[in-house]
Amino acid sequence: MELVKVTEKVYYYPFEKERDRPILGYVKGEKDCLAIDAGHSRAHTLEFYAGLEKAGLPLPSVTVLTHWHWDHSFGMWATNGKCISNEATMKHLMEFKKWYSEHGTESFLSLDECIRKEYSDLKNNPVIITVPDILFNDEMLLDVGNCPIRLLQTESPHTDDSTLILIEKEKVLFIGDAAGGVFPTWEKDPVLCNKLADTLSELDFEICLESHHFPQTKQEIIDDLRSV
Repeated sequence: MELVKVTEKVYYYPFEKERDRPILGYVKGEKDCLAIDAGHSRAHTLEFYAGLEKAGLPLPSVTVLTHWHWDHSFGMWATNGKCISNEATMKHLMEFKKWYSEHGTESFLSLDECIRKEYSDLKNNPVIITVPDILFNDEMLLDVGNCPIRLLQTESPHTDDSTLILIEKEKVLFIGDAAGGVFPTWEKDPVLCNKLADTLSELDFEICLESHHFPQTKQEIIDDLRSV
């Protein structure tokens, strides 16, 4: 896969349906570079980094998690630099790390076919669960160099730990899986969909990037949420 350029400062590595790999975002500032989500596994993360190097872009010095789910966070141990999440994401990761230590790899692999495909080569791509280095509550402001980035914790129909990442000057918003349903049924709560739509309507962006979807406009994602 090739890295996709969204604006002069924003890129993403595309999603892959077969292994349920989400898009991995990238923001190039004048001082630092930021990644959005840590990848499904070490193999996913390293493939993303190879794409960055091919495009002549430096590796990120910080990675922000959109939420705790394994396809977004289990590559964290292979990331470059520090990782950031909200406190609820940290709590979920700690709980799942405990579950994994008690139930083992086979129980994890049994959760979904996409997980089994992602971890088909455990010798070279093991399951390792780590936790973020930096935590925030509600909102956090970053600046990677003339490029302010807002991290916004929000209610969503997918999880109770969703973080939105708004690259303000670029008018690009990464929402992770916030607009999706609950695993494994994928059912969506209409009340939470409308709350998320209200939140998005108040933000200044033009391009919305969902983790397992192609880019949408602001109006398209809000209309999708209102239609549930």
